[in-house]
Amino acid sequence: MAGEEKKGCLIDLLIHDLGGPLSVVATTVLNLLEKAERYGPLTDRQKGALERILRNSRRAQSLIQEMLEISRSKEGIFQRERIRIGKILKESLLEAMEAALPDIADNFCRIDDEKEFQCLLETQGIFVEMSGKYSRSPFCHDQRKVQQILRNLISNAMKYRRRRLKLSVHGDFDLIISVEDDGIGIPPGDQEIIFKRFVRLKDKKGIDLPGVGLGLAGVKALVEAMGGEITLVSREEAGTRFTVRIPPL
Repeated sequence: MAGEEKKGCLIDLLIHDLGGPLSVVATTVLNLLEKAERYGPLTDRQKGALERILRNSRRAQSLIQEMLEISRSKEGIFQRERIRIGKILKESLLEAMEAALPDIADNFCRIDDEKEFQCLLETQGIFVEMSGKYSRSPFCHDQRKVQQILRNLISNAMKYRRRRLKLSVHGDFDLIISVEDDGIGIPPGDQEIIFKRFVRLKDKKGIDLPGVGLGLAGVKALVEAMGGEITLVSREEAGTRFTVRIPPL
């Protein structure tokens, strides 16, 4: 069996074998939350814990879906949709915060007002700027894939930042996404290999930084399959900025 065919079979098996148990977990927790007459009332603390379990089981389901989306993109399979970038940007931020800031993620999930949400983000050193056509009008492309790109770039920046993260979305034809952190930066010699699978950076003490080295590799694969490009600008000890350009579908 050829290498690509083997990889495709492994992805199919992974999706099949993990998808079922995760679906059972999510459904069971949802029943506990919504069927008090059957399972009994919950305290606020119990409800909060179950809501976190539900969000993270759905996050795990999303990660499995990400593998499928990368595989589909390589085969040129896209679903054209009219995407409200502001909406999926907020969802991507919430998902990234669930992993990086679990103690305060619940506070963000309860906020519907856009200005209040942005103000709370800024208290955590996260600054968001939207301008151009797609701050007002939909962007036409595959929503799952665009959201996956956003989520992975934001998660990566939150992992490496010291205090600040700046996220910018603009463009009048192509969609331009820029995510900048104030972290350790990437040495010039590592800036090419950072997009390879299972590559992880080390700090100056030689300690591996968190992650398995799949996020940026997946982003690059998706962006290139979508006819776009990803670039980075980085200086050691001064942070990194990733910029993605995606043409409309």
